[in-house]
Amino acid sequence: MGMTIAEKIIAAAAGVDSVKPGDIYTVSLDHLMSNDGTTHLTVDMYNNKLKNPHIADTKKLVLIVDHNVPSDSPKTAASQKKMRDFARENNIDFWEGKGVCHQIMIENYVRPGQLIFGADSHTCSYGALGAFGTGVGCTDFLYGMVTGTSWVMVPETVKFNLTGKLPEGVYARDLILTIIGEIGANGCNYQAMEFTGEGARTLSISDRMALCNMAVEAGAKTGIFEADDKALEYLKEHGREPKAVYHSDPDAVYAREYTFDLSKVRPVVAKPDFVDNVVPAEETCGIKINEAFLGSCNNGRIEDLRVGAEVIKGKKVAEGVRFLVVPASQTIYRQALKEGLIDIFMEAGAIVMNPNCSVCWGSCQGVIGENEVLISTGTRNFKGRAGIRAPRFTWDLRQQLLHLPLQVRSQLLTEYKSFRKDLNNIFRNYQRMIRFGVGSYNRADRKHLPDDTERNKQEIYIWKHLQEKCGYLVMILIRISLSRRSTLH
Repeated sequence: MGMTIAEKIIAAAAGVDSVKPGDIYTVSLDHLMSNDGTTHLTVDMYNNKLKNPHIADTKKLVLIVDHNVPSDSPKTAASQKKMRDFARENNIDFWEGKGVCHQIMIENYVRPGQLIFGADSHTCSYGALGAFGTGVGCTDFLYGMVTGTSWVMVPETVKFNLTGKLPEGVYARDLILTIIGEIGANGCNYQAMEFTGEGARTLSISDRMALCNMAVEAGAKTGIFEADDKALEYLKEHGREPKAVYHSDPDAVYAREYTFDLSKVRPVVAKPDFVDNVVPAEETCGIKINEAFLGSCNNGRIEDLRVGAEVIKGKKVAEGVRFLVVPASQTIYRQALKEGLIDIFMEAGAIVMNPNCSVCWGSCQGVIGENEVLISTGTRNFKGRAGIRAPRFTWDLRQQLLHLPLQVRSQLLTEYKSFRKDLNNIFRNYQRMIRFGVGSYNRADRKHLPDDTERNKQEIYIWKHLQEKCGYLVMILIRISLSRRSTLH
């Protein structure tokens, strides 16, 4: 049986001849990347939790400060200093203020055939160069850092056969949103999205990054392209050679196959609060905005800035509107300066920022106020992403039980223990729904939601689901926990 590109990369990393979906292997990692969002947590675990802390190979590590640049608070400054000191003490490649982590990795490190873990969900961007990149948490990153290895369950691969060519004025962003709009926000859960076909070969490396970057928004483990002549030329321009160039075998097995004619793709917009809430762009005409953002690891490259500059040249940003332009890297910023794009943006009244995650991160720059409207090229649009943060559910069940009569407490605790495993899984889904919206859990069930505000829709759906899964007594436990909190924070 043949293998897909993703399967071949995992097989090589595991040192075996072949793999199939569902298999679990210990794999060697080519790079590990972490940014200032979580690195301080990894450093704390490394220093405080390990008996014999050591790093398997410092040359494989890359630490990048890109989320809060410059730091927005003493707390952020302290966590970044911890990261900075750790990199210096251990001779780890360290980047600060040079751009978004994924852009830096693509420009300087990623090679076809590599297996790369990154402590950021959009690590799947590296598939643009034929590498297998995927996001991991702090604990998995720490294990990889200490051992140089990790484990991977081989994902199924979904083939996206692309035909034709994108029309003028239509971009890769429109294509990936169109795809996600059709398959759903969890349409490729723990699967590799392989983009192939004649249409794929017409796409630039920047376009391919846009597609692979957003693969995680469909729940995918990674997104990936073949490393064709364009990828190899990009690599050569940046002074690197491929590790290996893989092609999917003719008899490779795919979980599903889709075909998209690029010539039929039209400009689209993902409306709040779900990435798959995709509508034709013309349906949003007339909506007044307060802020516009051009940037992020999805749309902050020189090609994107050229398009933005062409649109706004000779015009002025409307009064009462903020337009933030944020190049994805210092290299891109310098190229934009050279081409006069920065002058065009500034003359129009735009605010040009230093390379970083900026508005897409929704923490240090361009945060919108209550009831304000943002149009953004960022990666996500769930509630609270760029403004008032969505509530966070906190769980302290045993503590809440102490406030109940002994007999009731005993009965409820017995019920809780019998449901504990299932309840924990359900609760994780609840947290995900609160953070990312109902669309991240089950898109098909949204049609059953009552006609109410979006927030009420979510809450009603969540409680209905919990009641069905947990039973009455466990619901009491959950409500007890909630009732003891003044807010969900």
